[in-house]
Amino acid sequence: MTLRLQDVKKRFGSFTAVDSLSLTVPEGEMFGMLGANGAGKTTTFRMILGLIDQSGGTLTWKGKRISYDSSHLVGYLPEERGLYPKMKVSEQLVYLGRLRGMKKTEVLRELDGWLEKFHVPEYKHKKVDELSKGNQQKIQFIAAVIHRPELLILDEPFSGLDPVNVELLKNAVIELRERGTTIVFSSHRMEHVEELCEYLCILQRGTPVVNGKLKEIKGSYGRKKLLIEASFSLEFLQDVPGVTRASFFSGGAKLEVEREETAEEIYSLLSGRGFVRKFLLEEPSLNDIFIEKAGAAYE
Repeated sequence: MTLRLQDVKKRFGSFTAVDSLSLTVPEGEMFGMLGANGAGKTTTFRMILGLIDQSGGTLTWKGKRISYDSSHLVGYLPEERGLYPKMKVSEQLVYLGRLRGMKKTEVLRELDGWLEKFHVPEYKHKKVDELSKGNQQKIQFIAAVIHRPELLILDEPFSGLDPVNVELLKNAVIELRERGTTIVFSSHRMEHVEELCEYLCILQRGTPVVNGKLKEIKGSYGRKKLLIEASFSLEFLQDVPGVTRASFFSGGAKLEVEREETAEEIYSLLSGRGFVRKFLLEEPSLNDIFIEKAGAAYE
């Protein structure tokens, strides 16, 4: 285990931004942090990085607190953009890479590889303010990973990107995880977290309301969706115990059931009534879980 937070708290005066947060991010895994505006995600990231001190609890990376001496092991892409607009891309990345202990030739070699990967090699000698917002995001991502960090923290990495660039960045993140990088990222796009992360935490007003392995979270959620298409009327199913919601359309029904046993009972009730074209039991989506646990008003 590499990144561990134990009963971490952060107070600003009388306001508690993070309260009793405990989580462990396994080495080489991707961990998703979800929450509405003001839930405490960015504050948590800043505490992990040592940019601000926690008010209580312990926070360690490989058993030690992150400090200036270990900062070369960490990469950070903040939600706010922080590139120097009048500097050329290559000059900026060399400067930032040297701060991480890299040699100029090493930085330029890594930079060339990333620019090729992102299909923008011609941007090497352009000033940052000559680039679109999406391409500035690519350069800032490169700045966060050029020194090959062991721990990478990404705060809303896909924000403001078009679908093509989202895919480019997602593939880059997946490649880094496959290399062994431990990645923690926040996103308001549920499908990104669901696709990329095996572990996640949902914060609400600074307190974790869901925390753990995505597969186990879905399994414990209970309610599942059931889609049925049949050659006969299905409206009688709304009266089956365990059916919490039902809607009907021509030739079928969409049900929400409390547990898998309810679906098994419904399957038995359909037997002998006619032809069943489709019987599909779906797990709850991460969006369903988020809305129930943290409310509909998220970022």
